[in-house]
Formats: sequence, C-alpha cells, structure tokens
Amino acid sequence: MKNFELFLSGSGIPIFYIKIGLGFVFSFLITFFSIPTIVKISRRKNLMDEPGIRSSHLREIPNLGGIAIFYSIGICASIFAYELFDLYKFLFASLIILLYVGVMDDIVVMRAYKKLVAQIVVSSLIVIGSDIRIRSLFGIFGVYELEYFVSVIFSIVTFIILINAFNLIDGIDGLAGGYSVICSALFGISYYRLGEYNYPLVILSVVIIGTVLAFLYYNLSNYRTRKIFMGDTGSMLLGFLLAFTSICFIDIFIDKNLIDVPRYHLQSAPVVAVAILILPIVDTLNVIMIRLYNKKSPFDADKNHIHHKLLKLNLTHRRSTFYIILYYLMIVGVAYYLRHINVNLLLLVIISIGFFGAYLPDLLYRLRNNKN
Repeated sequence: MKNFELFLSGSGIPIFYIKIGLGFVFSFLITFFSIPTIVKISRRKNLMDEPGIRSSHLREIPNLGGIAIFYSIGICASIFAYELFDLYKFLFASLIILLYVGVMDDIVVMRAYKKLVAQIVVSSLIVIGSDIRIRSLFGIFGVYELEYFVSVIFSIVTFIILINAFNLIDGIDGLAGGYSVICSALFGISYYRLGEYNYPLVILSVVIIGTVLAFLYYNLSNYRTRKIFMGDTGSMLLGFLLAFTSICFIDIFIDKNLIDVPRYHLQSAPVVAVAILILPIVDTLNVIMIRLYNKKSPFDADKNHIHHKLLKLNLTHRRSTFYIILYYLMIVGVAYYLRHINVNLLLLVIISIGFFGAYLPDLLYRLRNNKN
C-alpha cells in the first residue's frame, strides 16, 4: 500500500483528496455498471420481490441491489481506506456474514431467529473483536463511563437495533438509500472537521455515498426494466456501517490518553449521533409501541411506518422520501445548534421532535378528512 500511495503522490495533490476523488468515482461506477447485470440475472432466474402486506409497490421488482452495494464498498473501502481493515480486523468478516445472510433472506426468506443469530454474531465480532463499542453515555440519565461487560452488551444491542431499524425504513423508493447518503455525508463532514486521524472514516463515508447514489439512479427509475431494490442485503449492510460510523463518532470524544491521538470534547456527542440516525430509531420505536398497544407481536408486519402514513396522504414515493428526509435533516440542524446545552435536555428535545414527525402525517390526514 505504501507503493500505491507513493504512486498517487506523484501528482502533487495531497493523497487524501486523491483517495476521496477516486473512492467516490470508482464506488459510483462499480455499482452503476453492476446493477444492470444483477437486474438481468434476477429477471431471468425470477429472483424478484413480490408485493406483500407491508409492500408499497404493486409489481415484482428485483431486490438484489445490495449485492452491488457490497461489491462496490468491499473493493473501494479496502483499497482507499485500507487502514480501517488494519485497525478493525473483524470489519470485513462482519460484512461478508451480512452479505451471505442478506442474500439468503432476499432469495429464500430466512426465519427471523436465524437472522437474529447472525446479527448477534456480527455485532459480537465487531464489538468484542474490534473493540468498537459505546464506552460512555456522557452523562445521559446521569451515566458516564460504562463497565466493560455493560458496554459490550449495550453496544451489541445497539448494533442489532440499528441494523433492523434501517431495514424497516426501506419501504419506499429512495428512502433508505437517500437517508444513508445524508447520514454518511453528515458523519463524513464531522470526521473531516475532526482532523486527519479520522480520514479513513471520511473516505469510507464518501465510498458509501458514491455507491448509494449509483443505486438510487436505478431505484428511482421510472422504467420498470431498470428498477431495483436494495433488499435485506443492502439495508443490513448500510445499517451496520452507519451503526459502525456512529459509534466511532461517539468514541472520538472519549479521551483515551493515547499518543498521537487528538483530544476532543463534546458532551452531547451521543445525542448528535442519535439525531443523525433519528429516523430509523423513531420509526422503529413508534411501530413497536403501536403493535404492543394493539396487543400484537412487535414482529408482525403492518403499515404503521412513517412512509406508509405519507403514502396515505396520496403522496408519491419521491415526495414522501423528500419530506421525510427534509424533516429529519431539520432535527440534525436543531441538535447541532443546541449541541452545547444540557445533554439530557437535548435528548428530550430531539426525541420529542422526532416523534412529532412520526405523528404529523396522522394529524394532517385527520384534518384533511374533517374538511371533506
């Protein structure tokens, strides 16, 4: 890799910016040129997503777009952000396991407990093996540093929740992909501002943005022959990587007294991370509460997700996606503006605004019906 970097440095441009540019371009192109082949094979072998009780589409659509997402991220991240795989030995292994489980589920539909077991294994590998964990709550509910065992369990549960939460918002065209682009951009900008020690994470974020933008070109296509979904493969991979980047973000603000590692301080770091990932968190909590209130299993499929509520207002997939992302992007803005207030108060504000957004479509629906 040193020879590779020496080759890149010959242009006189800082290596980091070359990696950023090449990482984005190649991640985009790999996905862009991979998906048509996946669509063709999916149609030929009838590997399609059939409309179901929770579906918001009416026709069979290929759902193996996650393979292209993995292919692109696996190649580009390991070349342009190879430091991550040196530092976190089990990161690539975790991605491979999620790829296998996701593809199996997209093709033959795995039982929920089998997927859960795989998610526990993956989360344990990255938390215990690579030591990516939540070490402190920074004073949330009066809790600061967590004991190792508590930290491990809490982190594993967090990974599992975010993987599944991101899977649940993948219900309309562009939402999961668009939201992952926004999250990756926000984390990438944050890492860039926090200094060159975090540059590999910036490159990873850019690679995710590149590959997902290429996927969105097909996912949002008006031509049925081009359209594709990311499936569980894509949503689990992106959910896992966003959980990974968010926990790394929180970890930056913990002073580990390591040589050559800069020291930063932001008391509200966990809440800012929650604000960036607020949509899948609120949407998942909301549907679980509704199902429990109606005395149903939390795992039963229904149409109580935020995107389903916007579709009830006769909005298109694209408009629904745009309004959802715009609203929850506003929450990130609020979190950033208020980042220096009491951490518990900020968490309350963010969660409150998040849940208000979840019930705003219901309010608009009732007001419209009352007028009619």
